Amino acid sequence: MNCFMCKGTVQDALSSFTTDISGCVIVVKQVPSRVCSQCGEVSYSDEVARQLEQIVKYILASAKTEVAVVSYNKIAA
Repeated sequence: MNCFMCKGTVQDALSSFTTDISGCVIVVKQVPSRVCSQCGEVSYSDEVARQLEQIVKYILASAKTEVAVVSYNKIAA
């Protein structure tokens, strides 16, 4: 598979996903990703993107903190 940004080679890897929603910074570690070896662009499969969306919703609904750090494989399992 080639990167849609630079046409470099995309490889399976683990990465971190970070978002800031409503003043809550959420970091999800060890996310299965596709990472371009040339430009570093990160992309996710449809299933992983759905899981990330669910993780973010869960954390926003339950966390009483400004920063939350979780591991993908512990939440998505």
